[in-house]
Amino acid sequence: MMQELAAGFSNALTFYNVTFIFIGVAIGYLVGALPGLGKGTATAVAIPITFYIEPLAAIAFLIGISKGSTAGSAVSAILMNTPGEPSSAPTALAGYPLARAGKAQKALKMGLFASVIGDFVATCVLILSAQSLADYALGIGPIELVAILAFSLTFIAALSGKSLVKGLIAGLFGILCSTVGTEIETSTERFTFGSFDLYEGLPLIPVAIGMLAMSEMMIQIGDRRRLERETDLLRGSGKPEDARVTWADWKKSFSSIIRGTGIGIFIGVLPGLGASTGSFLSYGMARRASKDPDSFERDGAIEGVAAAESADNAVVPASFVPLFALGIPGSVIAAILIGAFIIQGVTPGPLMFIEQAELMQGIYASMLAASLILLFIGYFGQNMFARVIKLSPSLVLSTVVFLCCLGAYLQGSGIFGIYIMLGFAVIGFFARKYDFSFVTFLIGFVVGDGFELALRQSIGLLKGTPEAMLDHPVAIIFWVLTLLGVVAILRRKKSNTELAEPAKE
Repeated sequence: MMQELAAGFSNALTFYNVTFIFIGVAIGYLVGALPGLGKGTATAVAIPITFYIEPLAAIAFLIGISKGSTAGSAVSAILMNTPGEPSSAPTALAGYPLARAGKAQKALKMGLFASVIGDFVATCVLILSAQSLADYALGIGPIELVAILAFSLTFIAALSGKSLVKGLIAGLFGILCSTVGTEIETSTERFTFGSFDLYEGLPLIPVAIGMLAMSEMMIQIGDRRRLERETDLLRGSGKPEDARVTWADWKKSFSSIIRGTGIGIFIGVLPGLGASTGSFLSYGMARRASKDPDSFERDGAIEGVAAAESADNAVVPASFVPLFALGIPGSVIAAILIGAFIIQGVTPGPLMFIEQAELMQGIYASMLAASLILLFIGYFGQNMFARVIKLSPSLVLSTVVFLCCLGAYLQGSGIFGIYIMLGFAVIGFFARKYDFSFVTFLIGFVVGDGFELALRQSIGLLKGTPEAMLDHPVAIIFWVLTLLGVVAILRRKKSNTELAEPAKE
């Protein structure tokens, strides 16, 4: 393992590759710092650029964006009380009061340190666990794969929104959209409506840009007045101890960082839970462990910032475990990265460790390098990024819209790609408005082809005899887990509803 990783470092730490990692982290940090923009938007918009970059540099560039934007979202959360992403909301709760008290620099630095630690440790867990899981996954057949995908989609649907039914509808709609084009076995046209552009199916990149980036821009444009609030909290109190992280701060925050990192890794490995779940859970546990929990929101708490940011940033590398090992995207970022892998001629999954072993080790090394570059960029560039967030929202939003159109044009066969992007932007807008999980839709769309193929193969292998399932215990286990999960989720939601009714009365 160590020899292979050392070889990966020799490939990753070239000037060419490090340059793209640096640019990716810097862009990601900037986008994360801007209120309303997130890692999903940044990564989706940047994917078309990777078409012209070497495979390792392309993947490292996108991973750098995702890592940088996750950490950068703490800037607007602490200084403006406006989280760059929903997962940074706990950071705002504990960090903004500190900024108001003249301790903005302290809060920003602790958030950065906690982010880097959580990210680095989670990356190490990914390196140690993904290949072992992939070795096991190589023995999985189509019958087992159908059960695993059904379990994953149900799990994600249940946890990505308030309604299991809406989540499942979104996932099934994603699978339906993946069937557009020619049928797998017979090459029969499906849902093409006589359009030659649809013969190869809906292009992934315009769909992702529309669902994630453009739909978010539609919301942000309608709410731009709220984004125009400015603060001048970076000046601080003038006391040296309020501008740096002291040893006392480290002692107070160390346990929160360790606990938050563990929570983030656990949440990231489980598909569908998302970074928001990890950061809120970590923040809540740190608050409960405090002797004065009310002070977190009243006066601010450095350990609250550390807890939220360590968990938030640990989720991203951990969410790549099911992607690399099983080919199943467990998060929005993972689903978007599949598009980048496909552009480079690589199919995510267990075979990557055999067919693309050198590339995988290079990706691992690039991820570790990105963590260190994140520390450098964040520490020395925080003041600059903090002032950039005061740019005119109109300028920022118009630039993002232009990049969205450019990306869809380049990766969607010209103007047709823009039409697809706009169509799915409208779908994404209403999905957000009515709480249909766009995460589940996107993952369903990505895995749809593989799910259909595995389902067809499973039907052929079973030959219409249900008792043949007894020869596939792994599949039975996942089907049982799916049913038990659905029942448990429905019972929990029913009990919550019953408890809420007396409260209303």
